[in-house]
Amino acid sequence: MMKRSLVKFLLSLVLFLITFVSVAQNSATATFTASVTIVKPITLQTTSNMNFADVDAQYGGQVILNPDNSRTANGGAILKNSANATAANLQVSGQNGYTYSVQIPEQNIKLTNGTTEIILKDFKTEIDSKTLDKDTQLIKVGATLELKPGLDPGSYSSSTPIAVVVSYN
Repeated sequence: MMKRSLVKFLLSLVLFLITFVSVAQNSATATFTASVTIVKPITLQTTSNMNFADVDAQYGGQVILNPDNSRTANGGAILKNSANATAANLQVSGQNGYTYSVQIPEQNIKLTNGTTEIILKDFKTEIDSKTLDKDTQLIKVGATLELKPGLDPGSYSSSTPIAVVVSYN
């Protein structure tokens, strides 16, 4: 009986070793390394604010300030001194060769002088390319003023800054 127990033990041991060797042959190991490249953060800085300059709005109408600083008047508005007319100029900076998107306001903005309001709308941009080729680029933003007849003379401005957002694609 002892012989039989020894045979069973040896047989069990052999089966265990065969199973262990079999498992070891059915797996493999690989290694890898990890890396990351940190890019320059994208930034946006205002280099000049939007200024429609002088306008005679006695009869209402519209004034369109284009991104190239040119102005046109419609519906009774009369353009006066244009020396200070300028679209908003924003400088985007970031990683050379990266593309980005620009979000301009889609909603109307109110310019106020006391309780009198003018609507600023239809924002548009001028950008040579949305790929940073020299780490910086200029974005020019124009818009349209909607003028009511008989507006009070004076300076009108937005009560809060108007946001433009740039993001890497």
